[in-house]
Amino acid sequence: MNSAPAGIPLVAVAHGSADPRAAATVEALFARVRHQRPDLDVRVSYLDHVAPPPDEVLAALAAEGAGEVVVLPTLLTAAYHSKVDLPRVLERVRADSPWLRIRYATTLGPHPLLLDALERRLAEAGATANPDTAVVLAAAGSSDPHANAVVAAAARDLAARGPWREVRTAFASAARPSLAEAVEELRTAGAQRVAVASYLLAEGFFADRVRTHCTAAGAQIVSAPLGDCPELAAVVLHRYDEALRAAPVSESAAP
Repeated sequence: MNSAPAGIPLVAVAHGSADPRAAATVEALFARVRHQRPDLDVRVSYLDHVAPPPDEVLAALAAEGAGEVVVLPTLLTAAYHSKVDLPRVLERVRADSPWLRIRYATTLGPHPLLLDALERRLAEAGATANPDTAVVLAAAGSSDPHANAVVAAAARDLAARGPWREVRTAFASAARPSLAEAVEELRTAGAQRVAVASYLLAEGFFADRVRTHCTAAGAQIVSAPLGDCPELAAVVLHRYDEALRAAPVSESAAP
């Protein structure tokens, strides 16, 4: 997998949160990435709440003489932040540093390794796949129907790995069913146990909401967010290598 040429930095762009646990998780994940590929220059940035912002990191790289970078939206689904916010930042960077070749990577999800990570977290929380246990795949939720459809597809793929009784999606905001609705529907349908798989990157506001709402609705198990795990680090490096095979933003339509 270590096929990428050295010298092209990776600029990870996470959402950012006022909760310090979120940034700590992101930093731990990319420390793992650096350990796995020590010749790769990895810079971490945030769209909100936490410094540094991506334009500052990209400007610093341009000033250091970088001619090309890979920008990775460190998000589980493609929605407003990856489709609008970050592309606007890259437009400004291209205007200020037109010589800088920018390769825009795909968001972390969807990816089969994320299902492996979900199964890892469920097992760590004490959930084993069996016909008596139903699963709620809990995501933050988005106003972008495509992003929510990606979560629904992940739920179908997780169910196919079985033998769970059933896997349903739920959202902490912006979409239905809500967390409580999904848990209550599964219990009403006869599930003896309900386990919640947190389809979230890190601890923080949404992880707390998933844990609180699902437990109150009767879920017996709530897994931790994906966070710093080998599967997620592998997805990061896969997206980086994949981006190097694609045309830079400056040579194609804006993302």
